[in-house]
Amino acid sequence: MSNSIFDAKNVNFAYLGKYSALRNVDINIERGQKISVIGANGSGKSTLLHMLDGLIFPDEGTVKAFGRELAEDAFNDEDFSKDFRKKVGLVFQNPDIQLFCPTVREDIFFGPLQLGMEKKEIKKRFEELITILGLGNLLERAPHQLSIGEKRKVAIASTLIIEPEVLILDEPTAGLDPLTTRHIIDLLVQENASGRTIITSTHDLHIVEEISDIVYVFSQEKKIVKAGHPGVILQDAALLHVNNLTHIHAHSHNGKIHIHPHSH
Repeated sequence: MSNSIFDAKNVNFAYLGKYSALRNVDINIERGQKISVIGANGSGKSTLLHMLDGLIFPDEGTVKAFGRELAEDAFNDEDFSKDFRKKVGLVFQNPDIQLFCPTVREDIFFGPLQLGMEKKEIKKRFEELITILGLGNLLERAPHQLSIGEKRKVAIASTLIIEPEVLILDEPTAGLDPLTTRHIIDLLVQENASGRTIITSTHDLHIVEEISDIVYVFSQEKKIVKAGHPGVILQDAALLHVNNLTHIHAHSHNGKIHIHPHSH
């Protein structure tokens, strides 16, 4: 049995047929891996994740998932579509895209009920997730009443409750306080340890080493320019600099402001 979950070859994609978003992308992701995709804004990270989730399809090239090519025709097959949506869960960068029910409780229950999961199993998983993510006091609130960090945790819960084999997250820690970020990182590491494949796009290079076995670096040309172990990628100062991934710090010393890059 092959360990490959996703296999993308020579993938090209342009929005409206003219705004290039992916160019000649090759990527192979195996079961149980932790994968990070890093790159500047507009480099193609979110587009790749949406393609892996079967929301958009290549203009050229192929993307296979679980051995089957992802294309519109495949999702016209109700059995395949339901099976794929059960196996692959995406947490969007903007949680407001995911949260549309009157209450947090209903949002978390929505996905598994639509997929026909057993109610007893849904309830068990629900209780586990609200404890892990600390959502117990938010269940009867409307999503629009929540902070960005609370919304993001609800979005993660609404995806994890279907128990996908693959969890895809688009900037899951963006705009979050350090403690909430820590909780989410710990959760991702725990989910991976249980066998789940984790694919994350992020700008936060401080979390990359913990959540990655392999890091893919996107350039402004919408291409993967390097892939490798996080320790190797994070120490490549020239690579990070040319792809706008260097953190710049300013500090005062003897009355003067000094600006310098931050090393990982």
